[in-house]
Amino acid sequence: MSSGNTFIDDMRTKSEVVDLPQNEAMLDVGEHVNDAPQHTLKPNGTVASGIRELLECPVCLNAMYPPIHQCSNGHTLCSGCKPRVHNRCPTCRHELGNIRCLALEKVAASLELPCKYHDFGCVGIYPYYSKLKHESQCAFRPYNCPYAGSECTVIGDIPSLVAHLKDDHKVDMHNGSTFNHRYVKSNPHEVENATWMLTVFSCFGQYFCLHFEAFQLGMAPVYIAFLRFMGDDNEAKNYNYSLEVGGNGRKMICA
Repeated sequence: MSSGNTFIDDMRTKSEVVDLPQNEAMLDVGEHVNDAPQHTLKPNGTVASGIRELLECPVCLNAMYPPIHQCSNGHTLCSGCKPRVHNRCPTCRHELGNIRCLALEKVAASLELPCKYHDFGCVGIYPYYSKLKHESQCAFRPYNCPYAGSECTVIGDIPSLVAHLKDDHKVDMHNGSTFNHRYVKSNPHEVENATWMLTVFSCFGQYFCLHFEAFQLGMAPVYIAFLRFMGDDNEAKNYNYSLEVGGNGRKMICA
């Protein structure tokens, strides 16, 4: 049993990879767009918190990327939030127009920053304009707890989440790539709503989550089962699984 469904829902703070606009007003930052990390800080390479604050959008509080807009008074805003404020500066309420803050874009192009998952073990230092791309693929990025039917806010790497599922959610742990589960009801047409069951499999050096749910939809009972791979999208493509469902002499196999 293996999976092609990835466990990414979900968690993570999903950083969006930004494609830089290709136009005459765009600054030449090609020499800085390099996804290869530098693992040692250059002399005086620590970025002042004041500069980071300048690059923070006052509306969404995320880092700003070209085109960075500004009003006639010099207040800046990211391109994603400009439509949200109806072309009005959120700081002084003046009309924004189409003024680009090229100076701030140039400052950003000169920066190198640590990955935001530094506390989880990533030691890379990345150019400002390639940092988001790296973080969307960082091997150290944490995952959300996959326990369905709850509002668990725990995040972490795969080993810590497996321990969390076992110790805190008391899920069933299973070693091996095959598993049989019997869902027995005296009347299969009567099910309890939102009956979630979760089993964690350890096989092939990876972890997989088997979800099973039974609920009533109107007058009809609904049964759902699916498998999730705990890890990266690209790794998940190395696995597949088959799911066999049967009852009353009938059987269906999904692969």
